Amino acid sequence: MGSYAPTVSDDALRLKMPEAREFLGGDLLAQSIAALGCDVAFGLHGGHLDAFLTGCSDANIRLIDTRHETVAVQAAEGYAKISGKVGVCFVTANSGFSNGLPGLATAFADRSPIFCITSSPPLRDAETNCLQGFHDQVVLAKPITKFAHRVTNVEEIPRIVSYAWRTAVAGAPGPVLIDFPIDILFSPPRLESIAWGAINRPLPYAPAPAPEAVDEALQLWTQAKRPVLLTGTGARGKDFANQFLKLAEMTNTPVFYSSKYGSVIPYGHKLRGGPASRLALLPMIKEQSPDLMILLGARTGFLLGGRSGAILPNSGCKFIQVDTDGGEIGKSHAIDCGIVSSSQQFVHAMLSAISRTNNFASSEAWIQTASSLKDIPGAADNEPEELNSGRLHPVHAYRELFKSLPAGAIVCIDGGEVGQWSLELLEHSRASLAMVATGYLGFLGNGWGYALGAAVAEPSKLVLNLHGDGSAGFHLQELDTYARFSLNILTVIGNNYAWGMSQAGQDLLYGETVSARQASKLSPHAEYETVAAGLQCASARVDKIADIRGAVDNLLKAGKPGLLNLIVSDKPIHAVTKSMLNVDVGKNWIVVPYYDNIPRPHYEI
Repeated sequence: MGSYAPTVSDDALRLKMPEAREFLGGDLLAQSIAALGCDVAFGLHGGHLDAFLTGCSDANIRLIDTRHETVAVQAAEGYAKISGKVGVCFVTANSGFSNGLPGLATAFADRSPIFCITSSPPLRDAETNCLQGFHDQVVLAKPITKFAHRVTNVEEIPRIVSYAWRTAVAGAPGPVLIDFPIDILFSPPRLESIAWGAINRPLPYAPAPAPEAVDEALQLWTQAKRPVLLTGTGARGKDFANQFLKLAEMTNTPVFYSSKYGSVIPYGHKLRGGPASRLALLPMIKEQSPDLMILLGARTGFLLGGRSGAILPNSGCKFIQVDTDGGEIGKSHAIDCGIVSSSQQFVHAMLSAISRTNNFASSEAWIQTASSLKDIPGAADNEPEELNSGRLHPVHAYRELFKSLPAGAIVCIDGGEVGQWSLELLEHSRASLAMVATGYLGFLGNGWGYALGAAVAEPSKLVLNLHGDGSAGFHLQELDTYARFSLNILTVIGNNYAWGMSQAGQDLLYGETVSARQASKLSPHAEYETVAAGLQCASARVDKIADIRGAVDNLLKAGKPGLLNLIVSDKPIHAVTKSMLNVDVGKNWIVVPYYDNIPRPHYEI
C-alpha cells in the first residue's frame, strides 16, 4: 500500500490564524464546524474545552451558556427543529457529559440532528483514575447516538467532524458525539498534514422517491374519497411550506399534524384540519374515517394513537408512508405504499406527477367535515371557569392564555395533563409552529431547552414555554439564561399543585384517597413568580380568567423574558388520561396503566 500524505488543496479551509497566540486543535475544531454552517453553540463551560471556546470567538460562533448540560443539549435540539440546521452543543468531560446524556437520549428517540462536542483527560492518562476520566464516554454514548468517536490525532479533526456532521443529517437524522481529549484540543496541528476529508464540500442531496413509487402513490390518491395528509417532524425545510400547500390544494386533501411538530398550513385555510388527535372525533359525529392517509415525515406510535385505531384506522383505510428511514415504514401498521424519501423531495415529485392529472375524488363535503373537527367543542367547554377548589378550570385558563398571545408565536408544550389540555386548545394560539417537548420518551423538562433553542433560532418571534408545575421544576434556573441573553420567551406554569397525570392515574386506579396518592403531590405555596423576579425576569401570578389577558400583555411589554404563574385546578381529569388508564374493563382484564390492557391468564366466571 502507498503512503498517505495529505496536501493543501481545494478541500482545505482558509484557516484564520490568531494574532497573539498559537493555532491549536480547538481552533481547528471551531473553524471546521463554522465551515459546515455552525454560527451558534449551546453549552456549559469546562476547562477541558477552553481551547475550543476561544476558537469559537475567532470563528464568529456565538456561545449560549446554560445553567445545566441537559438543557444545553436540548437547546441544540430545539434550535435544530426551528432552524432546520444541525444544532451544536458542548459539554465538558465526564461530569458534564453525564449531565448531557438525557439530551442525547431524547434527540436520538426524536431523530433530531445535533452535534455534541465533549472532551476528556489527556490520552496518556488513560486508566490512571485521573480527574474526570472514569467513564469511557464513547462507549456510553454509542447506544444513544448515530455516531460516537474519540479523536486521537489533531490533524484528523476536520475529516472526523465532516463525517460526523453528515451522519447527523443523513437518512433518519439524529445526534452524534465527538470526544476531543484535552491534549488534542491544546495541541498545534501540523498544517501540511491536516486531513480535510469532505469539510469543504456540499452536503449530499436528500433521497427522492422512485418513479414507480410516485405512480403507485398517485393511483391510491386519485382513488381516495376521504384522503388525509398527516405531517410530522420530518415535514419541514427551506421553502417547504409553500410547495406543500400547493400539493394539498391541487389534491383537495385536508391536512392534520402530529403533536410533535405542527403546522405548515395557514390558519383559516379550508384544508387545515388541526391536530391529528381530532381525527378520533369522526365516529362521535357519525362520519366515516379517512380511506387514505399519507404519513409525511410522521412516525406511527403512541403520539398517533398507537394501535388503537382512534387516529390511524385499523381497517377500511390505505396508507402511504414517506420517511427517510425505510425501517420505520410499516413498523407498527401495514403500509400499502412505502416511500423512502425526504418530505421535500416527495412533495416535489408528486407536484410534477400531479400536473399530469386532475382526477381526484376528494369532495368538498369531506374537506368541510375534516376541517370542522378542530372547531368541535370539548366535553369540558360548558363547565364553570372555577371549580370547587376555587381554582381555574384548565380548559378555560389555557384557552384564554392562547387567545392572549400574538399571532405567529412558537408554542412549546411540556408536561402531562397540561400537555393534553393544551393540545386540545392549540388552534386558539394561531402559532406559526408548535412542538410537544416530551417526545417519544415522555421526557419532562425538555421544554426549557427547546424554548431556548427556538428563541435563538427565531429571535423575532415570541416563544411560549408552557409547563405544568411538575416539568417546571426540572430546570427553573434557566430563567437566568433567558434573562442574560434577553430572549423573547414567555414561560407559563400551569400550577395545579400536583404531578397532574400521575395523580390522575392514581385516582382512577385506586380512588381519590389521600393514602393512595403516592409521590404525586406538589406544594401549593411555591412562588414561581418570586423566583423569576429574582432571576431578573418579569413575573406575575394569576388566579382569575379575567386577569390572564392583562397579565400576558404586561409581561410582553416588559422588554425582557417573563413568567406567569397560572393557578389551575387539578380537576377534571383530561379524557385522554382516562383513556390511557382504561380501568372500566371488567374482572377478566389486567389494567396496565398507559398501555393496552392484557387478559388475565385465568378468567373469572
